[in-house]
Amino acid sequence: MTQGIIENLITQLTKLPGIGRKTAQRLAFFILSMPSDDAKDIASAIIDVKEKARFCSICFNITDTDPCSICNSPTRDKSRICVVEEPSNVIAIERTKTFNGTYHVLLGALSPLDGITPDKLKINELSYRVKSDSVNEVILATNPNTKGEMTAQYITEILKPMNVKITRIAYGLPIGSDIEFADEVTLSKALEGRREL
Repeated sequence: MTQGIIENLITQLTKLPGIGRKTAQRLAFFILSMPSDDAKDIASAIIDVKEKARFCSICFNITDTDPCSICNSPTRDKSRICVVEEPSNVIAIERTKTFNGTYHVLLGALSPLDGITPDKLKINELSYRVKSDSVNEVILATNPNTKGEMTAQYITEILKPMNVKITRIAYGLPIGSDIEFADEVTLSKALEGRREL
C-alpha cells in the first residue's frame, strides 16, 4: 500500500516539465521527510493557483484579481506597454525593477507551422489598447528567436499606422561573457544594438 502511494507521487511529479523519474523520486522522498505543515502548504498553493488564477482582462497576465495589480496601479506609466509572449516574461522583467510601464501578454508567438496564427494570440487586444488608451510607446520584448522575431515584425506592421513609437528590446552579449565565445548572430545583434556613450 505504502509503495503504491509513493509510486503515485513519483508518477505525478514526472508530469512537471524538466522532471525525470530520478528527480521525481528524490522530490517524493524529500516531500515524505518534510514537516507535515510544509507539505500541506505546497499542496494548498497548487490548489489555490489552479482554482484562483485567471488572465487579467486588460493585459492577459496571470492574476487572482481583475484587473491585475500592475494594470490597476496608479503609479504605473500607462503610456508605455511592454509586449511579451508569456506571463513568465512579466516576472522576469519585473525582477529587474527598471520598467514602470504596463504589459501586454500575447500568450504565445506566431508559428504558422504549429497552427499559431495572429487570431490565436492577443494581438487584436493590443491593437485595441493602443487605439483607445493614450499609449506613447510599445516595447516589443518577444523572444530573440525566429518565432519572436516574426511576431515582433507582424505587430510592428499592425501598429505602424497608429502613430505610436515602437521599440524592440536590444540583445547582445551577456555581462561577464567573452566576445571570442559568442556566436555570430549574438555578436551581430550586439553591434546593431550599440549605443552612443
